[in-house]
Amino acid sequence: MKLGMNQGTTLENSTLELDLQLLEKYGYDYIEIRSIDKLKEYLQSHTIQDLVDYFQTHHLKPLSLNALVYFNNRTKEEYKALLEEYKEMLEYAQMLNIDRIVVVPLVSEKKIERGEIKQSCVKVLTELSDLANPYGVKLALEFIGHPHATVNTLSFANEIVAAVNRENVGIVFDTFQFYAMNSTMEDLKNTDFSKVFLFHINDVEDFNPGILLDEDRLYPGDGVIDLPSILSIIKEKGFSDHASIELFRPEYYQLTAEEVVKTAKNKTLKVLNQVYSVEEIK
Repeated sequence: MKLGMNQGTTLENSTLELDLQLLEKYGYDYIEIRSIDKLKEYLQSHTIQDLVDYFQTHHLKPLSLNALVYFNNRTKEEYKALLEEYKEMLEYAQMLNIDRIVVVPLVSEKKIERGEIKQSCVKVLTELSDLANPYGVKLALEFIGHPHATVNTLSFANEIVAAVNRENVGIVFDTFQFYAMNSTMEDLKNTDFSKVFLFHINDVEDFNPGILLDEDRLYPGDGVIDLPSILSIIKEKGFSDHASIELFRPEYYQLTAEEVVKTAKNKTLKVLNQVYSVEEIK
């Protein structure tokens, strides 16, 4: 079980350049790069080749590009712009040797029937899958645990991925998103873990599911999510590839990025050690 960090964790108190230095310093294996902002910021003063060179000469490696946002149920004009963004992401992924791109479903207060959501998701993911194939890239659908998200439960995400039925289309399993709209342990047990391309670990304050926001996330072990039971299930399922920390807590943004990176690692390893052996985590 290797350890990664999503740049959302240090979104407001760091840069890609600093994240690279800190994650390398504290022995992380992976970084999830935010292509929507942090990579663009980095490229204002660096080249993509600088980033390629960094990963070739350091232990730290890129795990994913985050993210292609609101891909489904869009107008023709919106979808055209989305495709242009996506094609650029594929080029970056190829240069950086990244084989996973996160895709995020539409979040909107507009009511859309479930069948229409599924039809759009399947159609678009199939098209994106075709474009990703020559690059060797996999698409990880991240269900968002919020009432206004069009795909907001693990079971619906699994249903969509099964309907797409492509080797390079799977899901992100995020413990916060899982808890936030009452996805169940049974849903998790019924998940095909060959389709879990990314695993995000985090915790949350003791608010009712259905009203949770990203700002309510906590370090693993500091909240109410039953992480040991979740980890036991995914271990039973044979998943031991990685755990990537993803937090968006304003309180943590007031700390130094180094303090957050160090604390996140220590607390996450303490949780992982409850289920995985030290040898399995190395």
